[in-house]
Amino acid sequence: MSQFWSPLVRTLTPYVPGEQPKVSGLIKLNTNENPYPPSPAVMAAMHAVTADSLRLYPDPDSSQLKQTLAAYHKVKPEEIFVGNGSDEVLAFVFMALLKHDAPLLFPDITYSFYPVYCKLYGIDYDEVALTQQMEISTADYIDRDCGAIIFPNPNAPTGIPLPLSTIENLLIAKPNTLVVVDEAYVDFGGETAMPLTQRYPNLLVVRTFSKSRSLAGLRVGFAVGHKDLIDGMERVKNSFNSYPMDRVAVAGAIASYQDEAYFQKTLSDVITNREQTTQALQKLGFSVLPSSANFVFATHSAFSAEQLAAGLRERAIIVRHFKHPRINQYLRISIGTQEECSKLIEALTQLTT
Repeated sequence: MSQFWSPLVRTLTPYVPGEQPKVSGLIKLNTNENPYPPSPAVMAAMHAVTADSLRLYPDPDSSQLKQTLAAYHKVKPEEIFVGNGSDEVLAFVFMALLKHDAPLLFPDITYSFYPVYCKLYGIDYDEVALTQQMEISTADYIDRDCGAIIFPNPNAPTGIPLPLSTIENLLIAKPNTLVVVDEAYVDFGGETAMPLTQRYPNLLVVRTFSKSRSLAGLRVGFAVGHKDLIDGMERVKNSFNSYPMDRVAVAGAIASYQDEAYFQKTLSDVITNREQTTQALQKLGFSVLPSSANFVFATHSAFSAEQLAAGLRERAIIVRHFKHPRINQYLRISIGTQEECSKLIEALTQLTT
């Protein structure tokens, strides 16, 4: 029935998310989910709210969640925007803040939703090549005409972070250009740019509960920036969906911020598993980019990444392989539990020796 499509629909190439297999018993290391469950406090808070209150609309402003986030991150509630996962938050960012006469800039190897949003919202964009070391060079952005800049920190799928001083230098060099820093993975070893939002009105930081807080299935994300930026996003949100966050999601998200000890423990476990996995991969002859995320990006000079991914699948382990020419010999491997990582290394040992 495509005869009823709007003309725009025919021009779109949708984002392709990582595979969510229906088969049980697989070791799933392809979508950067946290291998550990949410805090028990999260489950209790969500259960408590699933009673009579579900017949009532939620708070359209998610005020309690904003207050919790503001207190933790040392910003003001009016400097926070919340939504259903950082992908929805990014959608509002693109709609409200990133469409200008000059093109939007982002890396050539990065989160592949960025060009999808550009095509959906009619935003011109240019890709800025990563260096030969697969790093973002902010110097390559400074002298280019642009309407705005967006990049993840740490970058995805490489996992390589930028130091906070480098981001600050970019903000200083381009004071009239909005810079959006997508911090989906920052808790695993990066340095958040959130404090810089208090000094630079041209900075917006986007965060998610999906990775470090083990809530990918709940869909909660937020942005932090100057009140004028947040007001622009709220205008779009309230013209589209005035009740974005449901009661269960808000309760779970708040509870995840109230169990700091559990949060820090799971972060530490993921980081330990990442470092051990990196060392094991290197012993097998892999080159592994320095990661500050909950995944590693690895390549082997003697074996095809596509063949290795297929071999792992035959052994019930799924990793992510990309077709982009610059990275088609890399595997992006999410960090699992110690047991899952050990089984990964065991399988790769069989495939490479």
